[in-house]
Amino acid sequence: MPGLVRGVARTAVIAGTATAVSNRVSRRQANRWAAQEDEQYAREQNAYQQGAASAAAAPAPAAAPPAKDTVTQLKELADLRDQGILTDQEFAAQKAKILG
Repeated sequence: MPGLVRGVARTAVIAGTATAVSNRVSRRQANRWAAQEDEQYAREQNAYQQGAASAAAAPAPAAAPPAKDTVTQLKELADLRDQGILTDQEFAAQKAKILG
């Protein structure tokens, strides 16, 4: 019987040690993952803040150039038609767009 008790005790010690080591490894790995997630979160926040700052500091787009005078546009279309670049149908369609 003493040999049996010694074997059971040895098994219990080995199982307890294995459990303790396994738990410590799991905690250490979880801490590493948490640290990596914190670093990733900080990098993303930094990139977001830099993007927001650069968007706020970006100059406003230039105003659109003023629309050409309707008469000037019609004269240019007529010149293109006279040169044979536009057909009468294309000229009529563009004229309708300009006149609205």
